[in-house]
Amino acid sequence: MSARSQILDGIRRSLHRGELGGEARAAVEQRLSAPPRGPSVARAQLPQPEKVALFCQWAEANNATVARVSAAEVPGEVAGYLARNNLPASAAMAPSPQLESYDWASQKMLSLRRGPAGALDHVSITGAFAGIAETGTVVMTSGPEHPVSLNLLPDTHVVVLREADIVSGYEDVWARLRTRYGKNAMPRTVNTITGPSRTGDIEQAMELGAHGPRRMHIVVVRE
Repeated sequence: MSARSQILDGIRRSLHRGELGGEARAAVEQRLSAPPRGPSVARAQLPQPEKVALFCQWAEANNATVARVSAAEVPGEVAGYLARNNLPASAAMAPSPQLESYDWASQKMLSLRRGPAGALDHVSITGAFAGIAETGTVVMTSGPEHPVSLNLLPDTHVVVLREADIVSGYEDVWARLRTRYGKNAMPRTVNTITGPSRTGDIEQAMELGAHGPRRMHIVVVRE
């Protein structure tokens, strides 16, 4: 018996029932094969240019910084951001074909290492699966091309997001995930990240970097 079967059997025992059958099973299978779409937020139902602007507005409202550049300007913007903030000119970067398409070699002072983030990495650079206009959130999917540690360990997280990947709301993200990965092939982890890590637990004073990066810089790439 697999570990999955053991877990499901334990859940059934706690519910005092066996496997579903008949109409109940058919209803579950129907819902899984054609998931219903949840409600959408009206403010994000916009033409794409306005959707991009709304994403940038909400990302900045949530303590991220945003730059809108062309594809050719991406490496220079990343290097410039690090220099402007007195940050190391080195970073752990996701081994993503999308990121490799930019001319990083043009930035002679920028040192990049491809792979997961380690304890000594102060800066990470990743792409993003999507951006959500209604909240200014970036969505990250895990895999060989995007180790999860890059989202969480370094103090500074630089996200390169294409305008075409900015969607209206969360329901659009779930649809894109199903289309991209297919049934029973979802990524192990999906992170939705809205601005840098922060908490207000102590005396209601906001503290950045509590559980992850204290800085998030989003480079929105114009199509």
